[in-house]
Amino acid sequence: MELRHLRYFIAIAEELHFSRAAERLHIAQPPLSQQIQQLEMELGVELFHRKTKRQVQLTEAGQVFLQSAYHLLAQLEQAIELTQKTGRGEQGQLRIGFTSLVTYNLLPPILRRFREQFPAVELVLQELTTTQQEQALDNRHIHVGFAHPPLEDNTLNQECIHQENLIVALPETHPLAKQEYISVRSLKNEFFIMFPRHLGPGLYDQIVSLCQEGNFSPKVTQEAIQMQTIIGLVSAGMGMAIVPSCLQNLQRSGVVYCPLKEKTPLVETTIIWRQADMTPVLWEFLQLVKTFCD
Repeated sequence: MELRHLRYFIAIAEELHFSRAAERLHIAQPPLSQQIQQLEMELGVELFHRKTKRQVQLTEAGQVFLQSAYHLLAQLEQAIELTQKTGRGEQGQLRIGFTSLVTYNLLPPILRRFREQFPAVELVLQELTTTQQEQALDNRHIHVGFAHPPLEDNTLNQECIHQENLIVALPETHPLAKQEYISVRSLKNEFFIMFPRHLGPGLYDQIVSLCQEGNFSPKVTQEAIQMQTIIGLVSAGMGMAIVPSCLQNLQRSGVVYCPLKEKTPLVETTIIWRQADMTPVLWEFLQLVKTFCD
């Protein structure tokens, strides 16, 4: 049995007339009759009562087979549509790793735009450090990540999509909080709140390097894992923090953000993926991210 047999049968069942069905199918009537006879022989039942040579009526078996034929063709059309959408990157699943930093600038608008353009794609989000993202890509647990160099795995594909300066987060009652710009050197005797180095060695080293250019090493008196926790501790007067400028989007009562006078290292955000694991959905996502960040 072939798909054309189902289509031929449905046309006759709907028209109840061989000649009209043949016209609808754009084939001659005799070959159509032969195809239906072959179908009946294969099934071992009569599908039609022949009132005349051309006019017919469905048998009880034919009525049952008609419903099944409708169902089979609908399933086939659904499978074709799903396959085509998947091939175009319009359907499927995309697992995304990200650091907490990108939630304050890049990630929300990128996700919003992607969902608008590809509503049928399921997005699975995981907050991970850069090192964890590298491991997750290696284990095929994520398809793409938003990370911060340097990377340990030089086999990964990466592309820089954003750069930003470092700024200072101070309690609003701090004497330096009213200054338009702050010199790094003026932070020599301050208490610093930082995250553990293993969670972000690149950014951690940039902050330490900036302080060393001011001829001191930061006095780290508090550590916190999340950036929002660091800002919360600044608000509580537990110290100050040097953070990427995107943290200004995290408005917290009692905190003032000030730019630095000196040129600071640039905090880079890169998208990382493995070319060997490219899928149509991933390709569409990468194109959208690159266009968005141009």
